[in-house]
Amino acid sequence: MTPLEALASYPLRTAALADGARVSYREAGSAADVTHVLLHGIGSASGSWVRQLEATQGKALRVLAWDAPGYGGSTPVTAESPNADDYATRVWAWLDALNVRAPVTLVGHSLGALMAARAALQNPTRVQRLVLISPAGGYGNAEHAVREQKLNDRLATLQRLGPQGMAQARGAAMLSAGAAAELVDAVRESMSQVIPAGYTQAARLLAHGALADDVAQLRCPMSVASGSADTITTPAACQAVAKAAGVAWNDLGSVGHACPLEAPGQVNTLLGLH
Repeated sequence: MTPLEALASYPLRTAALADGARVSYREAGSAADVTHVLLHGIGSASGSWVRQLEATQGKALRVLAWDAPGYGGSTPVTAESPNADDYATRVWAWLDALNVRAPVTLVGHSLGALMAARAALQNPTRVQRLVLISPAGGYGNAEHAVREQKLNDRLATLQRLGPQGMAQARGAAMLSAGAAAELVDAVRESMSQVIPAGYTQAARLLAHGALADDVAQLRCPMSVASGSADTITTPAACQAVAKAAGVAWNDLGSVGHACPLEAPGQVNTLLGLH
């Protein structure tokens, strides 16, 4: 079954938060307590975790995958130029709305790593383990001109191509050169659905985030992993995040940036979705 076909088994749900905001998400598993919380990247959505949702079948697991603020049916954060705290606060408000109290394995892919790491800093006792997959380090420690150039280039691409054009132009780069067509289709479908305003806020987070600073402060169990064929968050960049965290880098094999889709076996093993 293709990723897009499999996704039909995990329809979107919506949680109403105490402050009136809403979060759309997907859920799988029948365990009493939530075990894993999955945060997607900038050009993606909750459906990018479909192979991880599938892995819960017949196991003592319960997995939640959100649509980040400004994605899907999720209310954007308030700040026009938000920081990681804005997204991390929304993570905990969402989990509070779902009465999630037990410590979870918190997983961030790409830009989701910035959100997950800051969420772990905000509430360390609620994080059993932090897993950062193909983490986007952010440009917060770069010179101002570099930060602005990275941001402006990304937003100019969005404005020129729109979400669907961007998906066609950039989708295949999320995977290795040998990835199956059905994976390219899944990545492009997800990217084509991004909402420009939410994507713009996320791009500003990326421009000013500094993941290495956050992970250096964390004391919870942590794993950092990526594919060796990732040209977006390169092995060297991911190894630098791992070094800042004081942990080893996990090589997921010759796969690209969208490794939860392209290397589900390796990712599911890393996450403990056995």
